[in-house]
Amino acid sequence: MTDESRAAAEEMALVLTRHGMQRMTARVLSVLLFAEQETITAGEIAEQLEASAGSVSGAIKMLSPTGLIERVPMPGSRREHYRFPADGWPRLMSSQNEIIRIMQDAAERGIEAVDPDSLVARRLADMRDFYEYLMKELPAVIERWHAQREEEA
Repeated sequence: MTDESRAAAEEMALVLTRHGMQRMTARVLSVLLFAEQETITAGEIAEQLEASAGSVSGAIKMLSPTGLIERVPMPGSRREHYRFPADGWPRLMSSQNEIIRIMQDAAERGIEAVDPDSLVARRLADMRDFYEYLMKELPAVIERWHAQREEEA
C-alpha cells in the first residue's frame, strides 16, 4: 500500500468513525477496501494497522453480519482469508432490511401501547410507515443498481 492510499484508507476510517462505526471496525473495513490483493488474513490486517489480533478479530465479527466482509476458503492455508465482497454495498442494504423490520415492529408495539390519537402514536406511525416504505422500495433499488452495473460491463 502506498503512503497516499494508506492516508486515504485512514481518512475513510475516520469518516466511518465520525458517522457511528466503531474505530477498529472502520479501520478494518478500510483495509479491506484498499487492499491491493484479492484476499487478506486477519494477521495481515493486524500488521497493517499495528493492532492486536483480538481487536481485529472483534472488528471482523462486527462486519460479518453486515455483508461487508466475507471469509474466503484458501486451499493449503491454515489461516482465515477475508475480502470485501464484490456485492458488499447491496448486501449491506439487504442485511439491514432485518434491522428495518425490527424498527417497524418496535414502532407497531409502541403504537399499541399508547393512546391512538396521541402525538406519540402519530410519530410512531410515521416511523413504522417510513420503514415499511423502505422495505418495499429497497429491493427494486438494488435490482436497478445491478441492472445498471450489467449494462456498464
